[in-house]
Amino acid sequence: MQSSAMGPFVDLEWWSQNRRRVVLADVRWYLDGRSGREAYDGGHLPGAVFIDLDRWLSAEGSPLEGRNPLPAPHDFALGMREAGISDDDIVVAYDDAGGVIAARLVWMLRATGHSSAILDGGLASYEGPLETKPPSRAAGDFTAQPWPGNRLAEIHELSIEANLAVDARNRDRFEGKQDPIDPRPGHVPGARNVPCRENLDPSGKLRSKAELLRIFAAAGISSAENVISYCGSGVTACHNLLALEYAGLGHGRLFTGGWSQYGHALEFPVELGPA
Repeated sequence: MQSSAMGPFVDLEWWSQNRRRVVLADVRWYLDGRSGREAYDGGHLPGAVFIDLDRWLSAEGSPLEGRNPLPAPHDFALGMREAGISDDDIVVAYDDAGGVIAARLVWMLRATGHSSAILDGGLASYEGPLETKPPSRAAGDFTAQPWPGNRLAEIHELSIEANLAVDARNRDRFEGKQDPIDPRPGHVPGARNVPCRENLDPSGKLRSKAELLRIFAAAGISSAENVISYCGSGVTACHNLLALEYAGLGHGRLFTGGWSQYGHALEFPVELGPA
């Protein structure tokens, strides 16, 4: 197995130069119920395999665990093998949302020691012809591993004063102005709001390290050491974790249950308004 020494983001030029030694993964997924598979079948980057987030990157959701809890390690490994991914492969993942969805696969791979990165700019950055048929790949040799406890956080840890909860949702949902999905509006008391989509510039590409450092500094983050990243269900929160790593601030932890778990846990308080 390779280490995750490569950075968490690569650009189109890097992929073009290394495409023969990379497995490209399409991780399109939509919270509104649209089919990522249909989007993939309608046109995807050349050679890309499709990774179904609901099937392989998430277990069945529940109020107790949230909408998208991590899958069992053997289920994740099976999904990777079926996609033709092996332990030593480099996986570059993309979506059509600037990488905030593909971040889930990349974080899962990097957290378990595999080489993986987001294709910066995703589908929109590619100007060549798209393919509509999946590539023919032999099954991979991917080993199931436990999820590393030091990269995950439990719900009660969000309220520990030494930890900093960082919410990746859009500001309106963070402030409780609207939440069409989860049972209670608002956010974890004391949490800072760093909307993951604001990590991207208007073209949908990742902002520079200097810009990201300013964004995190404005939220009171100078190190990821005590950061617990959450969102609605542990998907887009991964983008903030990868952005922290890219900016040189280290590794934070993921609260996979997100607001879809916290909002159902009525014994925990909720805060409204801006941070």
